[in-house]
Amino acid sequence: MDPLGLVLSVVLLMLLAAAFLRLRARGTASGAGLDDDHIRRIVEHGTLAFEEDEPLDESEIERAEDAFWDEERWDEAEEW
Repeated sequence: MDPLGLVLSVVLLMLLAAAFLRLRARGTASGAGLDDDHIRRIVEHGTLAFEEDEPLDESEIERAEDAFWDEERWDEAEEW
């Protein structure tokens, strides 16, 4: 392959990667659901809480965690 073809191939790959990353970043940012009012609340109060969320039941979380660790079979660590 001649040097010009190699350079053009690398440039094309870089452009495709940049376009892919831009589309990927745009897709994740749109799903955040934060608007200017939310940002102002974060700046003023340091936190943002949504009223719709139910409070977490810590005992239920602890039971689920204990059940997970009890049910899973873990292999012993191998020595190197």
